[in-house]
Amino acid sequence: MSSPIRVLIADDHEIVREGLQLLLSEHSEEFRVVGQAADGAEAVRMAEALQPDIVLMDLVMPQVDGIEATRRLRNAGASCRIVILTSFAEDVRVRDALRAGATGYLLKDIVKDQLFHAVRAAAEGRTTLHPVAQQYLVQQMTAAADPSPFADLTEREMDVLRLIATGHSNKEIGARLSLTVGTVKGYVSAILAKLELADRTQAAVFALQHGLGPERAVPGRPVNAAGRH
Repeated sequence: MSSPIRVLIADDHEIVREGLQLLLSEHSEEFRVVGQAADGAEAVRMAEALQPDIVLMDLVMPQVDGIEATRRLRNAGASCRIVILTSFAEDVRVRDALRAGATGYLLKDIVKDQLFHAVRAAAEGRTTLHPVAQQYLVQQMTAAADPSPFADLTEREMDVLRLIATGHSNKEIGARLSLTVGTVKGYVSAILAKLELADRTQAAVFALQHGLGPERAVPGRPVNAAGRH
């Protein structure tokens, strides 16, 4: 049996922190809350001390806000993944949070199963974006000299990238496309190299920013069709 996912909760409202802890404790075999922080500065200190797997980070907090706390943890090389959980979905906040290094962006109107899914996904390095946050990213698309930012990708790499953008793991991508996990990893590495991105989180964000979302498969081909490798 795998160890529970260790979670740090950062929110300036005690009732929110306690509510999240209660929800996660209902599944103590899968999640373990290791601490609570009331502001961004405390979140950074506790994350560095406790080494959680996931930080559930509010955006608007005193002293240091969630974006700056996320940036500090990333700059310090912290291994934890950060999921923003906030009431705000302005496009600039979404953009800045992801640029600071957040793995996910959720709004507080989600139901508990969505929260659990996002924590699990983040623990595996996969991105989860609230639909409103995803829509803002799509709206941020800007006209580029090259009308296709994916011009260097093969059709199969496009298939893989689309599934990365929709939160699928390598194993799930392999099952969808009838590929081995090793082959999928090879495609992921090629995609990152061609797009000059650091990791699959950045690849997911890049794909969504450029309109490669769930509604857009590779033109003319179903996602699971046999194609060019």
